[in-house]
Amino acid sequence: MIDLKPESVAEYLRQAYGDGAELLDLGAIGTLDKQGIKRFGYGKPLLVRFRVDGELREGVLSVMRGDKYGHQFYWDRAAILMFQYETSARLPRHVRPMGLGYVDGRNRLVPVFTPKEFFILNEKLTGYDYFQDLERIGRGDFRPADMEQTRAFARWLAEIHGTRKDDPDLHYRHIRNLLGASECIMGLIDEAFPHPCEFLPDAGFMALEKRLIDWRWKLRSFAHRLAAVHGDFHPWNILVDGQGGFSVLDRSRGEWGEPGGDVATLAANYLLFGLLHGQAHGQAHGQGAARLDGPFLDLWRVLFEEYLERTNDAEMLQVMAPFFVFRGLVIVSPEWYPGHPLPVRQALVRFLTSVLEDEVFDWRHPNRYLE
Repeated sequence: MIDLKPESVAEYLRQAYGDGAELLDLGAIGTLDKQGIKRFGYGKPLLVRFRVDGELREGVLSVMRGDKYGHQFYWDRAAILMFQYETSARLPRHVRPMGLGYVDGRNRLVPVFTPKEFFILNEKLTGYDYFQDLERIGRGDFRPADMEQTRAFARWLAEIHGTRKDDPDLHYRHIRNLLGASECIMGLIDEAFPHPCEFLPDAGFMALEKRLIDWRWKLRSFAHRLAAVHGDFHPWNILVDGQGGFSVLDRSRGEWGEPGGDVATLAANYLLFGLLHGQAHGQAHGQGAARLDGPFLDLWRVLFEEYLERTNDAEMLQVMAPFFVFRGLVIVSPEWYPGHPLPVRQALVRFLTSVLEDEVFDWRHPNRYLE
């Protein structure tokens, strides 16, 4: 609950307009003359009368109320207010913005001056990108420690996914974004592929989108699964230390989501590296169709085995197919991964289209989806 005092508004005005700014009156629009100076509650537009170096001014101070229409978190609401601040004055007859800021943890108004880009300063971690281990394995150097590393990932995922949240509207938003957000399935189809595409015609993309609508309605009944997630748990966002320890980077797409999305993200990358490994060792010489075999199949299996043993979450297998589609589109994209051989892309397309046809994902036999 935001409860701002008049002195906080007065201090904001001094920061935004200089020491010559003086708050005169503050109150709900239409009631200022009756109520005078008052506190105001979250979401109420407030009429602000103030003077700057003797000049009388008026403005309307607004804090956006959170709701279930994609505005659950303060960063959602911040994006809208930043958009309005940046663009409103360019539209004829539109109200002109006078200032932009945020309310801090002590209910103080802090101005943001002429923003251009936002930044974040993170701690420096040690270690190296996990994908380097996968490249080493692909060159034939597979070690027992690699299996233990994957088990450690599975245990960590099981731990974070143990924190659940009862919020069906947030679950619906998560699934809606999975399909329609700019950096998720439909955004990837629009932006990460040429059209026409060599390995998937536009009719195939259309069929994929239509099939996913069926899955969207299926997943509505799984709102009880909403859990804490990483949201982008792939080998380029994992730092390992070579001794079994690891750290993670770049949490994405929301604090809460479907646990199967994190598992599918890492599993899809084992699939990718396995297909590349197979292409380089034998399949390139006509020795069979693309398959997941060898060390990357071992990593795939131990990921699922360890995770399911830790969580007993067999229900995940009923809901994770669309998350494989999302991750499959990322790793098959010629924009994100321009160097893949065509047979690898074709195999990934077979996988991401066929997983949607099973009601329960068959993790024990991933090669079924490559046929």
